[in-house]
Amino acid sequence: MVRNIVGRDRPGNICMKKTQSSRERLEQALARIADPKGEGKRACLTVYAEEARAAADAADARAAHGVSLGPLDGAIVSIKDLFDVAGEKTRAGSKVLAEEAKPAQADAPIVRRLRSAGAVIVAKTNMTEFAFSSLGANPHFGTPGNPADRARVPGGSSAGAAVAAADGMCEIAIGSDTGGSVRIPAALCGIAGFKPTKRRVPTDGAFPLSFTLDSVGPLARSVADCANADAVMAGHEPAPLEPLSLDGLRLGLDEAMPLDGLDNTVAAAFAAAIKRLDDAGLRISTEQISLFDDMNEILAKGGIPPAEACAIHRERLARRGADVDPNVRARIEKGCAMPVADYVETLQTRARLIRAMDRRLATLDALVMPTCPIVAPTIAEVADQKTFFARHNLLIRNTAIGNFFDLCAVSLPLKVPLPVGLMLVGRHGSDRALLRIAAAVEKALVD
Repeated sequence: MVRNIVGRDRPGNICMKKTQSSRERLEQALARIADPKGEGKRACLTVYAEEARAAADAADARAAHGVSLGPLDGAIVSIKDLFDVAGEKTRAGSKVLAEEAKPAQADAPIVRRLRSAGAVIVAKTNMTEFAFSSLGANPHFGTPGNPADRARVPGGSSAGAAVAAADGMCEIAIGSDTGGSVRIPAALCGIAGFKPTKRRVPTDGAFPLSFTLDSVGPLARSVADCANADAVMAGHEPAPLEPLSLDGLRLGLDEAMPLDGLDNTVAAAFAAAIKRLDDAGLRISTEQISLFDDMNEILAKGGIPPAEACAIHRERLARRGADVDPNVRARIEKGCAMPVADYVETLQTRARLIRAMDRRLATLDALVMPTCPIVAPTIAEVADQKTFFARHNLLIRNTAIGNFFDLCAVSLPLKVPLPVGLMLVGRHGSDRALLRIAAAVEKALVD
């Protein structure tokens, strides 16, 4: 099977390459990973060069005989460092796990499904330790520089995934999303990222952050590639993604919390995108969604991921807390201090609010908002812990809506000097419809 590949001659410069074989495209990806002037060492923690070459050759042999396993056959794919690969330790970006974890007994289900679909798995990508930050910093294995400006963070926690996809080290990257960990780095690195309804894709074999909120999603240069990867991981038959007509579609725009405190770059890019979509025939209505306030009120008690992360890591912190990223450790320790009654109340309130949000969105095709209210901070400015948490809280504010209410959501890139994301949020279970809307919006923003 041969495909068109989108590559980058340099950060921020996207160019179309001629049609090539899977092996040819793989060799280009491996060369980008190995480039000492690039971010491959920090973005890709394990490189499967020989295994990937064998998989690419097998895909090309099938193509030569007119056989295809589907749209991912021969596609160059990376997986986040928290997915199990049989015989390997699953590090989850952690020095402690790299030293102490036992090798996985089997591939994670999503890894098996990708392999069965013919995907060429090229690397495991770097991440925030334990997937517990929106910035993408990792003091153990290095922080990959943002493709638009290497002095800036890539966003997290799927940091290496976004950098690998944006820099041409792979065509599709697989990440996890608990509060925005696919969509934030996609937005900050100028690519697309999709968070499915949680139940759509199995999280077995993925090192957990939050049993309640974890989901698995793809990052890529196009909505179509995200949709193909999502279908394979969900165990569905991939089908051509037909964009919906924008004419008459109704998007809801809440002008309160999601638009609060936008920096100048995000505000200008988002306003221009909304005007373009309005000109294309979309009906964009101003909404007041009080459920956002209800969410923030209950999350003020401590939230879900910190408490669940404490249950996962408290013994590890007691033994080797000094070897954990201090910013990550601080968030886990906060969860350990959360009263059990508050955690239970949060879960019960969330269940009620999920039902209320589903009713609230019944008359809308999707919500629209900036993925993040700010552009990528510099690595230097988030070296200070106070600034680190202030920027983290801003980056995750809008994306966390999708996880709390168990919605599906996609971030689309807005091309400005520093990347900005436009996020579409759909009702629980409306994943395919949202992807069709996103494909139409993607085209409208480029045309």
